[in-house]
Amino acid sequence: MEIIIEEISRGHKLLGRHKFAKQSINVGRGYHSDIILSDPHVCAEHLSIEFDGDNWLIADQDSINGCFLDDGNKPANGHIVRSGDVITLGKSQIRVVFPHHPVETSITLSPFENLINLTKHPVALFVNIALFAIITGWMFFLNNPKEVTFTQLFVPSIGLTLMFAIWPASVALISHLTKHDARIFTQLGLCFVFYNLTWFSDFIEALVKFNTSSQFPLTALLALLPISIAFCLFWLNCYVGFHMSGKRRTVVAVCLTTLLFGGSFLIEMSKKPDFSIRPHFNSTLLTPSFMFAKSSSVDEFIENSNELFSKAKKAAKEDE
Repeated sequence: MEIIIEEISRGHKLLGRHKFAKQSINVGRGYHSDIILSDPHVCAEHLSIEFDGDNWLIADQDSINGCFLDDGNKPANGHIVRSGDVITLGKSQIRVVFPHHPVETSITLSPFENLINLTKHPVALFVNIALFAIITGWMFFLNNPKEVTFTQLFVPSIGLTLMFAIWPASVALISHLTKHDARIFTQLGLCFVFYNLTWFSDFIEALVKFNTSSQFPLTALLALLPISIAFCLFWLNCYVGFHMSGKRRTVVAVCLTTLLFGGSFLIEMSKKPDFSIRPHFNSTLLTPSFMFAKSSSVDEFIENSNELFSKAKKAAKEDE
């Protein structure tokens, strides 16, 4: 009878899987064991799993730290194995599975998987990273009151680009360490696409504020745009880097988004306002070409104003 033994972490993450077609399997730290564990709390001959013709039984080989079922204190010695049982030995865990053990439902490939793969194409990746660096340099130029040269723009733009590349590299590293496919270039492509979308959302927000008042309802909705972009980015990071259910992926994305924007909000709230005798203006300077409505000339403005005053005077006389 065949049996499968899985090495798992404390969080029940699969570390290794072995399939045997023999009636006795030895587990321990010794090199003669069928399953070799490096845990120093495991004996050289810790336990064996034996088939008596009807059932698989666990036999403790007089180990120092013993073996237990799951994370509890119930000894596993003499236990009749059922498919899916988790056995703790030392600080390690193994899971015993029979060939007929049911598996979880397969995760369907998302319809935009091909679109995601486009982001790792060398041309698309280069264009997105270059665009981000150019926009970063341009924003540094606009926010710098002093005249700067091209090389002075080049250094901060490249530095900020490399700093923003740390996040996709970190996600890929965690994915690799947890036995998943790192897909570093896909992570880089996705992140820089959404970084550029964030720049675009900032421009849209500035454009709307330039044409409307602060009380305009659309300005409040625009504040949700970068939050939505961040949520989509984190959701896709999980989709690309890890095998998890859609519900768990959504929960992780919500937590990361809350941590990002909630932390930024708390930092801003904790700052004490600096008193200055000079007024500070936080305005957006855009040319008239960015106005939604066509601007009027001075003569047209005076004419419209006079007409408005005339209507007001006429209405006041009618009320008397």
